[in-house]
Amino acid sequence: MQYFLPAISAFSLTVLSVLIALKVFPKLKLMDKPEKYGLKRKAIPYPGGILLYLIFVIICSIFFEPTIKLIGLLVAGAILVIVSFLDDRISLPPWLRLLVQILVAVILVVVGVGIATITNPFGGYIALDQIKFVLQFGDTTVTIMALSGIFTIIWVLLLTNTMNWLDGIPGMVSGITVIGGLTLFFLSISDIVNQPEVATLSIIVAMIALGFWFFDFYPPKIIIGDSGSMFFGLLLATLAIFSGGKIATAFLILGFPILDALYVIIYRIYNRRAPWRGGEWDKYRKAVHLHHRMLQFGLSERQVLALIYLLCAAFGVTALFLGTKGKFWAIVIIAFLSVVISFILRAKKKK
Repeated sequence: MQYFLPAISAFSLTVLSVLIALKVFPKLKLMDKPEKYGLKRKAIPYPGGILLYLIFVIICSIFFEPTIKLIGLLVAGAILVIVSFLDDRISLPPWLRLLVQILVAVILVVVGVGIATITNPFGGYIALDQIKFVLQFGDTTVTIMALSGIFTIIWVLLLTNTMNWLDGIPGMVSGITVIGGLTLFFLSISDIVNQPEVATLSIIVAMIALGFWFFDFYPPKIIIGDSGSMFFGLLLATLAIFSGGKIATAFLILGFPILDALYVIIYRIYNRRAPWRGGEWDKYRKAVHLHHRMLQFGLSERQVLALIYLLCAAFGVTALFLGTKGKFWAIVIIAFLSVVISFILRAKKKK
């Protein structure tokens, strides 16, 4: 019951805020541009990520004491959301967006977000705390581990961009964030992890995402935008580190989207294009992302959402009951299923 008040507060405030935004955003001309993507529908309110960030700040200020890690997360989130909001409006250069993402990840490392060891699925640990630097912020001492910092930066970049690339169908990002937040919540309240503060943070993220999902699910009444998708990616990446370094659990929840992101990166490099430059669907009329290929296969938007929700939820629940070795083999299964699905989609396209 200690988690009920934060959860219901986050959900209620999100629903109320979106209802207000649906009336206010059109007057402020904060609308999307459907013609930019070849869509024939009317314009709808767009930068939902601004709301999500403000709600998160308000709820955290109510239920948490300010710590250097939380302040660092809020500062990093603010930078990411503001730059992403500007990109939604004026299309910033891809290299600038990447530099901002790296800056955001570095801020988390500087305030001490990181993990000291990674469990080896075949026994033992991989130490990431061999090279250390100590920083002093007033009365607060922060220890930065170099290898852990590099791993954290790569992890944050991977999840931030994975969630952003998922935003090809409305409802995808918010729905998967609900699944991820709830999974990390149940993991954090388990006897193995037992981290009440991380559990509270996880349920807040899940309920904010759920409140927004009711308006975001296809067909959407408001668009989450890059600001919202990247912010949710940042939150899930950080929560995975907070909850005892459960990177494998987060990887299982987002297994298919992460592998899809890696596939897209490899595809773009192979075709001599910068990994951060998108546009396959519009410029080349070729679907590269998994959800776009599913649409070309003949599934509807809601069917694609239901299928990916089911896969993420199934592996997320499984992760709660698996040890490190079990999670490793589950990731192998996800990779195998991804290859099988890709072959099925490719065969249908050729036919």
